Amino acid sequence: MRTALTDLVGVRHPIVQTGMGWVAGPRLVTATARAGALGILASATMTPEQLRSAVREVRSRTEAPFGVNLRADAGDARERVRIIVEEGVRVASFALAPSRELIAELKDAGVLVVPSVGARRHAEKVAAWGADAVIVQGGEGGGHTGEVATTVLLPQVVDAVDIPVVAAGGFHDGRGLVAALAYGAAGVAMGTRFLLTSDSTVPDAVKARYLAATAKDITLTRAVDGLPHRMLRTEMVAELEGGAGRLRALYGAVRRASRFRRLSGLSWPGMIRDGLAMRHGKELSWSQVLLAANTPMLLRAAMVEGRTDLGIMASGQVAALIEDLPSVAGLVERVMADAEGALAGLGAMTNPPLEDRAAPASPDLGLRTRPPPSSPGPGLRTTPATSSPSGD
Repeated sequence: MRTALTDLVGVRHPIVQTGMGWVAGPRLVTATARAGALGILASATMTPEQLRSAVREVRSRTEAPFGVNLRADAGDARERVRIIVEEGVRVASFALAPSRELIAELKDAGVLVVPSVGARRHAEKVAAWGADAVIVQGGEGGGHTGEVATTVLLPQVVDAVDIPVVAAGGFHDGRGLVAALAYGAAGVAMGTRFLLTSDSTVPDAVKARYLAATAKDITLTRAVDGLPHRMLRTEMVAELEGGAGRLRALYGAVRRASRFRRLSGLSWPGMIRDGLAMRHGKELSWSQVLLAANTPMLLRAAMVEGRTDLGIMASGQVAALIEDLPSVAGLVERVMADAEGALAGLGAMTNPPLEDRAAPASPDLGLRTRPPPSSPGPGLRTTPATSSPSGD
């Protein structure tokens, strides 16, 4: 399947594996790249030296394109940009919109810039600054997210910008991919679905917790760091939402922040500065400032150490629909096969056999359908790709 995303990035399939902290490491990204999709390394939980090592590890295992996710507001963002430029990384993605200058620096070096946004105005801004594509996450997505559903946000952005739009938030199968293409997207980005694969390094007990989750077990809360954060409802989340006393909350935040500081090498002033930078104009308590700064440690407790009682488990709402742990290759193959089947089914509906067209008219039930468009939507190309640009 050839779309504006596959043409831009050079992958076989219009699927992106998002840069999830402590999850999207070399193993998962390599498996994704080999499967023909775009894997994104999560660099926010790595030191610059670890980032360079991770990039080289992926590069040693595959020649297929992949990307690195960066925090635009990190104090060492330019150092990380220099690393991905020097190492020849194909794509730089951002959880927050990068500055005009950072976009220009990356584009001058031949790196594709693909920010993630949660509002139409943000997409318009980064497009005007030269972003090559944009990932649009609706409120169904995991981690820090907005409140507007993908089905409302996606068409707004598609209509507002003239660069490829990748849909995120609520996708896990081929039917979702076809729906996104129908809205005009050039592909889909998935996080929770890739987390729940056999190639993910997340502990098996944690994966089991995700697989057992129902829709009621997935919450959108501000209790952790003051920002909307979609995650599984763990013991820690329940405690924070229960309104622990301010002194107790501050003590717990300081204890967790101290542990993250030792792991990351950040100074106390640097950690507080990062926490304040993540407020985005919100009024946060000091405990929330520290929690915002050491959210990576809270994620690590669950995603690396398996301590679901002490950590947080970012999750999209689709976790309630996922029931298995396929390999990444098996997942991508299944998504694409299901998408092709869904497209074929739609073709059969819009182009019925001649004998069906001659059948007597059915009763008028008040339904009206528009004739099929003369050309495909902006995200989809019907001409087959003549070769695979991925290097596999």
